[in-house]
Amino acid sequence: CCKAAKEHDIPEDLDKVLENKVMETVSDLYYINMSVVEMMCLDGTDGEGIVSKSVASHSDLIPGVYEGGLKIWECTFDLIDYFSEAEIQFTNKTVLDLGCGAGLLGIVALRGKAGKVHFQDYNGTVIDEITLPNAVANCRSEGNRMGSGDDRKASKPPSKRPKKAERLPDALTKCRFFSGEWSEVSQLLLSSSKPFSKYDIILTSETIYNPDYYGALHDTLARLLDKNGRVYLASKAHYFGVGGGIHLFEKFTVERNVFRTSIVKIIDKGLQRCIMEMAFKDS
Repeated sequence: CCKAAKEHDIPEDLDKVLENKVMETVSDLYYINMSVVEMMCLDGTDGEGIVSKSVASHSDLIPGVYEGGLKIWECTFDLIDYFSEAEIQFTNKTVLDLGCGAGLLGIVALRGKAGKVHFQDYNGTVIDEITLPNAVANCRSEGNRMGSGDDRKASKPPSKRPKKAERLPDALTKCRFFSGEWSEVSQLLLSSSKPFSKYDIILTSETIYNPDYYGALHDTLARLLDKNGRVYLASKAHYFGVGGGIHLFEKFTVERNVFRTSIVKIIDKGLQRCIMEMAFKDS
């Protein structure tokens, strides 16, 4: 389903972005309480109507309509843990959080002093109501200290009505936000009149649950990754009910013969989960 791509501008009034939002913290990151957003959008006011459709169908995934961005899926935290364990360096890197949902992976990259971070989700509602507010909250809380490595547990959450900011927090100026289907977003980026450089690092979590999407995902990675770049992909070993999983995607990638892949971490608690690293074969 080719959902058109759109870039979402950062509003000038950052207070409005966080208006009526309830903040929580996880892994020392601020994030919007999703259930409050869902309650506010239940009457279809989100434009796409994805919340009411999700509730009506009792499903977190409606192919081509809603792709799960209103939840934080567990492999996101696996990947965040892996960044620390493997000492992944984000400094001055250009990073894409693909299928971002809450955007926590991209926000961690910002904290790691990434040069640019772009966020993409299938649904525009997710970008406007979840991703962008999360980025604003974390950038504001850090101010110009984003990525300084200070102990964030001592930091205060962003005030609901802080003093008017004279300008965007520095870290937020590094961000761009996109919604739409992967191939459409790729096309938008590659054909844009705005300067665009391919990504040093692409981060993606729980995006390989549906084998029908493998071609689009693979081609997007191939088009947008820098020749010496790396993809870090977190996934369950198998997604019951939809048929996808890490080993099936790895087999698909091997057959395409564009990337080399390696499983760099296996998490065996409960349903097995994995972290995969990908790079171009000729890099």
